[in-house]
Amino acid sequence: MPQHPWLQARFADIRPKAIAALVSYFRDIDLAEESFSLACVKALDVWQKQGLPDDPFAWILTVGRNAGRDIIRKNNTRDNHQMLQAQESTNHNAFDDVTQENEFRDDVLRLLFICCHPKLSIQDQSALALKIVIGLSVEEIACAFLVKPKTMEQRITRAKKTIAKDSIPFQAPDLIERAERLKTVSLMLYLLFNEGWSASSGEVQIKVLLCEEAIYLTKLLLSLFPSQTETMGLLALMLFQHARYPARTDSNKLILLEYQNRDLWNRSTISEAHVLLEKALRHGTPGTFQIQAAIAGVHSIAKAYEATDWEEIERLYALLYQFEPTPIVKLNHAVAIAKTKGSIEALKILDGIEDELQSYRWFHSTRAAFLFETGQRDKAKAVYQTALTLTPTEPEQEILREKILECEK
Repeated sequence: MPQHPWLQARFADIRPKAIAALVSYFRDIDLAEESFSLACVKALDVWQKQGLPDDPFAWILTVGRNAGRDIIRKNNTRDNHQMLQAQESTNHNAFDDVTQENEFRDDVLRLLFICCHPKLSIQDQSALALKIVIGLSVEEIACAFLVKPKTMEQRITRAKKTIAKDSIPFQAPDLIERAERLKTVSLMLYLLFNEGWSASSGEVQIKVLLCEEAIYLTKLLLSLFPSQTETMGLLALMLFQHARYPARTDSNKLILLEYQNRDLWNRSTISEAHVLLEKALRHGTPGTFQIQAAIAGVHSIAKAYEATDWEEIERLYALLYQFEPTPIVKLNHAVAIAKTKGSIEALKILDGIEDELQSYRWFHSTRAAFLFETGQRDKAKAVYQTALTLTPTEPEQEILREKILECEK
């Protein structure tokens, strides 16, 4: 698809709800994706000439639905005609009655539960949700999970075939099934928010509407499972992060945490997050989302970057590693250790995870920062240049180039 930044951003905002509604309508993931893509291609032509319609989402949905029905007709098989006839009789008001259950009224959340069906492995669930719901490319998902693109493509294809072959129901699962899939759906919402908070690629660093969509869906999930402490922790984490949004960019220039104007942070959102986190922690059942929220909470109460309680953050990352012993957590723990024990100690930790994070650009930018702080400027420059080769977003590229210039001074 041709690159038109303002349209691409609009399509990204529309995608989750549009794909979810089309999947509900067609009961076919591939057809929903193809229909959405055709609608976007048409929008590239029409919207550039005529401007945005009053309701871009409704426009995409209508055009996508018609495109999908044309595809069904062209396939010209008896089964397809029967499917189309059934859709026309049961969906006469387009998408007015897509979801009947009051407590499970959101199509996107329902699609996430479909992607997280227990017949799929956790790897396939994650890959499918990122591809279908968020619209990341195979290469972007592979980078996020530190695997080869071919491997990731196979996971996504396998997941789609499993859904098609086993006739996994497209209606909302019952309460017991939802409870069984809750943990995985929470992870998908976490990934959805992270893609909005720190885009995997492109010209825009923060996709605000994607963050807000993830927050909305997590609130809906918490309303379905009000006693789930990890869901409380997940929502608190999102709110802590999103509260910093006004200070995180300036004309799409990325502002690092240490340079942010904390007066711009949304204090009411931070207060809401603290209430949620405290409620979750009172249950005495800590989990990864609650610990991450606690880390974000420590940042939120510091009046200035220099006043941050790094000792507490380092302790919390050590605890998080006990729950989630991954190289990414170890990397973040190293950042806290650099603040409490120095960059030399932090570099020692990075040496132990270097092989696992070779394709992870934030590993290299973090390592370069430690090298710079220890006076190894030539090495730092080379490592920053490595990070530049790993497809950072344009705002991240700008920061990396600035860091390289600092190394050269």
